[in-house]
Amino acid sequence: MSPIHDPQPLPVPRRSRRPSLSFGEDFRRFFLGGLQALLPTLITVSVIIWVWDLLWQNLGRHLITALKLTWENISNTGLLPLEPPGYIEHYWSEDNLRTRIVGVLLAILAVYIVGLLVGNLIGRTFWKLGEQLVMKIPVIRAIYPAVKQVTDFVLADRKDHFDYSRVVAVRPHEGGIWSVGLVTGLGLAPLEESIGEPMVTVFVPSSPTAFSGYVLIVPRSGVVELPMTVEEAMRLLVSGGVISGSEQREAIVDE
Repeated sequence: MSPIHDPQPLPVPRRSRRPSLSFGEDFRRFFLGGLQALLPTLITVSVIIWVWDLLWQNLGRHLITALKLTWENISNTGLLPLEPPGYIEHYWSEDNLRTRIVGVLLAILAVYIVGLLVGNLIGRTFWKLGEQLVMKIPVIRAIYPAVKQVTDFVLADRKDHFDYSRVVAVRPHEGGIWSVGLVTGLGLAPLEESIGEPMVTVFVPSSPTAFSGYVLIVPRSGVVELPMTVEEAMRLLVSGGVISGSEQREAIVDE
């Protein structure tokens, strides 16, 4: 019989040690992690503060002034108790947080009322007449049209229009480069007759400002439909391609 040899113990694999990071690298890693966590909140708060200041400085404080004058006039007529001199000014002081809250709420109400009036035919007609009168002033005539075009484009309600759009890939140039766009309508009839092929109109948003972009009129056969929703396409463009459609769906499933 051959001698029985004891099995040799297997070598224990050594754990590789992670290289120690310097203080600067460690600080940079944690700082970027904290910045990534806080930056969305900080930007959101900054936007809210900017809107608050815009409403207060341009509308709210003037409405509070009108409220003080109205209170004084009504008090002088005897409909309200006559207050001591300076009481109304002190009560509605602009340094008071309560005054600013009331001013911003009145500004929001005023904006809503203007939108309600402009939303019907009569109010819209009077508003256009007012714009025509304002356009006769030389300085305003040079500034107002450009500002109105920008605000109309940014604040226009295009949700219903884009909800029925299809997300497609289109080649704006040769060389195999594709862009993500939205089919917003049919092509121009004269162009279709000249080319002899059905065309579609595609809006290609810019990145990261997806509310701006350019329009392409391309053959229907030159677009590739993508299995994405409009919201997923917008997130893809705003994030600069960091968030893809598949990653968004995985994140929603994980939640």
